[in-house]
Amino acid sequence: MDYTNLGRTGLKVSPLCLGTMNFGPKTSEEDSFAIMDRALEHGINFFDTANVYGGRPGEGYTEQIVGRWFAQGGGRRDKVVLATKVYGRMSDWPNDQGLSARNIIKAADASLQRLQTDWIDLYQMHHVDRSTPWDEIWQAMETLVAQGKVRYVGSSNFAGWHLAQAQAAAASRHFLGLVSEQCIYNLMTRHVELELIPAAIEYGIGIIPWSPLHGGLLSGALRKQREGTGARSTEGRSSDGLDKHRDTIEAYEKLSAELGQDPANIALAWLLSRPGVTAPIIGPRTMAQLDGALDALSITLDDAALARLDELFPPIGNGGPGPEAWAW
Repeated sequence: MDYTNLGRTGLKVSPLCLGTMNFGPKTSEEDSFAIMDRALEHGINFFDTANVYGGRPGEGYTEQIVGRWFAQGGGRRDKVVLATKVYGRMSDWPNDQGLSARNIIKAADASLQRLQTDWIDLYQMHHVDRSTPWDEIWQAMETLVAQGKVRYVGSSNFAGWHLAQAQAAAASRHFLGLVSEQCIYNLMTRHVELELIPAAIEYGIGIIPWSPLHGGLLSGALRKQREGTGARSTEGRSSDGLDKHRDTIEAYEKLSAELGQDPANIALAWLLSRPGVTAPIIGPRTMAQLDGALDALSITLDDAALARLDELFPPIGNGGPGPEAWAW
């Protein structure tokens, strides 16, 4: 495994991040334990979770599963760069959500308890909180860092100008600020290339793409549909996209076959080739999905393949960052 730096930091993480969103709702605790053990065997040391994951409102059930896995010992906690998130509603009371100083600190303590650990490596704001000033947010994060409960701070679902706001406020406090941004980014969803990614590169903020397969649409959805094995291809974003983009997906799967690769791994390899990307998040429900994703690390897409992917999934406007993407 060739490790990479998380943004501008000295922290080394694997080029694939293990997402745990399915642990609990779709993957049993026993299977989740086995997947996490296998991830470490493969050298994947970057795990992502959130306090709202688990399908049980207010319980942080996925964090509990990860915590019980850590509690088995064997150096599991020390080997993992652990990322979790704060923002989502954890109860019906108004202060158990958002990015107030009260909720950030309370939520961190609750996550630490569920995760059965003394520290969070990467504490991410799950969304923008437009009602809370940056000085309050950074004061809370500084407190957690000073207490040794948090090592680094990241964001998720921010816009480029939010990154600029956050970093300006952090710099005025002589604080490191954001080191990562977790955003939706895949062949079918490329709007972050306009402003978010250029801003992240400028500030040394690592990009952690979520939904790299667009809800399973880029994982060979048509082939799986024919085989009767594509559960996710009939759900949500994937189902809607398949109806709308069937011809494109068919051409994409044909190109993947010509390249001798699984469509899912072409999608991951494409992301790994993009500027600013630290590690796409893979969310395996099964061991086979985890094992298969590792093949993406050995794929190098040549200029012809990249050009063909741009033809099938065009960037926004003229391509690249704004304003050139939409102006002369």
